[in-house]
Amino acid sequence: MKLKDKVALITGGSLGLGKAAAFLFAKEGAKVIITGRTESSLQKTVDEGKQQGLEIDHMVGDVSDEQRTIETVQHIIDKYGKIDILFNNAGVLFLGTTHETETEIWDKTFAINVKGTYLMSKHVIPHMLEKGYGCIVNNSSILGLKAVPGVAAYNATKGAVTQLTRSMALEYAQQGIRVNAICPGTIETPMVDGLLDAMPDREGAEALFKSFHPMGRFGTPDEIAHAVLFLCDDNVGFMTGTMLSVDGGWVAK
Repeated sequence: MKLKDKVALITGGSLGLGKAAAFLFAKEGAKVIITGRTESSLQKTVDEGKQQGLEIDHMVGDVSDEQRTIETVQHIIDKYGKIDILFNNAGVLFLGTTHETETEIWDKTFAINVKGTYLMSKHVIPHMLEKGYGCIVNNSSILGLKAVPGVAAYNATKGAVTQLTRSMALEYAQQGIRVNAICPGTIETPMVDGLLDAMPDREGAEALFKSFHPMGRFGTPDEIAHAVLFLCDDNVGFMTGTMLSVDGGWVAK
């Protein structure tokens, strides 16, 4: 059990990549706490975990709300005594070229994807520093390394997450905290499904996105979860500041 007795906080943990990571981390021995904005969705994931013999805790919260972030972190510290692993997974994606993106959508995308990653890290890191140990994985994207047209706000936020990851890795490299990012390609998640549904020609859009990946398919949440687990494994303790692409070969093109 690679995460035995570790305490892991996963934001956006009720769906997609966060849910897959929560189940895998729990199977690997971690005490897992998931956050999200919807109680019913979180509870559904907790109940599904129980059916698999997995115990997962949950807290409702918006990562872009600093006071709620402080309360979430403090609750976990009070209950579990520490936070060993933080997976900053919460994120949103909206369609739109630069001039078509409403300012409200731009601000919302940055609030969750960038500010949320910053706030959760800001309030977890002091507790990691106190213990002299911590592992943070930020969910960036292949679009944090490359760009595609039509998702300007998302491209911009993921580029910011990539650079924030590098900054954090350098800041805490000598203080026991490793910081890396996972950069998934297109993954079979509710967010991607919603994106494809929003396009005029879903079949054509799906074929286009699959063509970006030399493997010719989308990835699965479980494949990403295993990559995140790899980044959290103490056996790769010399790895920090890495953008780990799990993208079916897209970044190699």
